[in-house]
Amino acid sequence: GFGFAGGEAAPAAASGGAAKSVLLVGQAGAAPWPHFQRWLEEQPQPVANPLDTWSRQMIGAVAQEFGARAVSPSDRPYLPFQQWAMRAEGLKPSPLSILMHPTYGLWHAYRGALLFEEELSLPQPREAIHLCDTCIDKPCMKSCPVDAYSEQGFRHETCLAHVRGTDGTACRAGGCLDRNACPYGVDYRYPADAQAFHMAAFAGL
Repeated sequence: GFGFAGGEAAPAAASGGAAKSVLLVGQAGAAPWPHFQRWLEEQPQPVANPLDTWSRQMIGAVAQEFGARAVSPSDRPYLPFQQWAMRAEGLKPSPLSILMHPTYGLWHAYRGALLFEEELSLPQPREAIHLCDTCIDKPCMKSCPVDAYSEQGFRHETCLAHVRGTDGTACRAGGCLDRNACPYGVDYRYPADAQAFHMAAFAGL
């Protein structure tokens, strides 16, 4: 997390006044996945956007306990979660636009944040080693069968059509081939069923 600077346009805290501090909440690797699955199995009815719903419940309970306001990356209007993460942890984007973490590679995610009315005592963020700068071969740019990622950016419609099509079985079953090709943080890679869940959500399957 970090403290908002004086005069900075900060989002509202729980009371409606400008927040002075933010703590990001997320996951590293697949550790939360079994807990989410158990929660989902216990629901009496199908849940729309289940991972968002579960994350909101978990983070919201913590926010209530500590008098903070919980916010989510899917809230409208969108809050700058990626910029907050870069500021809090000194991270930089990978060629896939996912932030590269020096320990977890591409296998981490921010599920929410806590906004506080008071200034929290937080360590000064340090710029992290950007592993993409040391990666010569860039396998993440060479593994997609339809070259959805390039130096020109992400071809969303091309990726979507492939994942939904007859040739997209590997992507649907095990996640993005470019992301899985990254050599960093492999010990934290999400299991295939978690990746399939995310891919289905992305493709609307």
